[in-house]
Amino acid sequence: MPKIYLSPSTQESNPYITGSGSEEYNMNRLADALEPYLYANGIRFVRNTPDMTAASSIANRLGGFDFYLALHSNAAAPENSGSVRGVLVFYYPTSAEGKRAAELFAANLKRVYPLPDLVRTVPTTALGEVRQPKYPANLLELGYHDNYADAAWVENNMDAIARELARSLTEYFGLPFIEPQPVVQGTVSTSGSPLRLRAYPSAAGQTIALMPNGASVTVYGTWQGWNTVEYNGNLGYAAEAYIES
Repeated sequence: MPKIYLSPSTQESNPYITGSGSEEYNMNRLADALEPYLYANGIRFVRNTPDMTAASSIANRLGGFDFYLALHSNAAAPENSGSVRGVLVFYYPTSAEGKRAAELFAANLKRVYPLPDLVRTVPTTALGEVRQPKYPANLLELGYHDNYADAAWVENNMDAIARELARSLTEYFGLPFIEPQPVVQGTVSTSGSPLRLRAYPSAAGQTIALMPNGASVTVYGTWQGWNTVEYNGNLGYAAEAYIES
């Protein structure tokens, strides 16, 4: 299953003009909203913490990840403060996969941002969070927190934004998009043989683990006869017919 490094902003000194809190606070709220979608869609993740810095977040990106996703909001230059709007998706210019992911994020965010023509992708070599990871990386500037309308959009649309971020990741990784459901505990119920935990919701999906009859699993989502489940630290898909909850 894919594994991402999720890096919400650690910039606590950037206030939202609405008074709701800082960039760090609101991007961590967004990451909180994204987590159920990641679980439901079988995407494993490691997340930075507010006490980290951008540099230490990047330093933690070295091992075993398939994608680096940084969540930020923007601010205009002082002479334009409060008058600029838009969503920017940054990627490293020589990364074909970074560019592909950026285009998916931009296309899906246009569905929920009120001014879709102002959602665009931007190649850059200036940002460490897209330059330094050894795998594809995007940094998203989700509106301008010094613009009241943009700041309010972020605050009031956390779930809608998280849904489109998750949708973009599933498209990037070639997975079906699955809506989160209330998390429940389930039990493997077979004739005695183990149940396969797979990397894709199909009988042809690669086997990640074998779950014995009677094993306890956590169920995060359901799609066309398959459950997204976690078993012994493994996240994948199992046939719904053999999971009792």
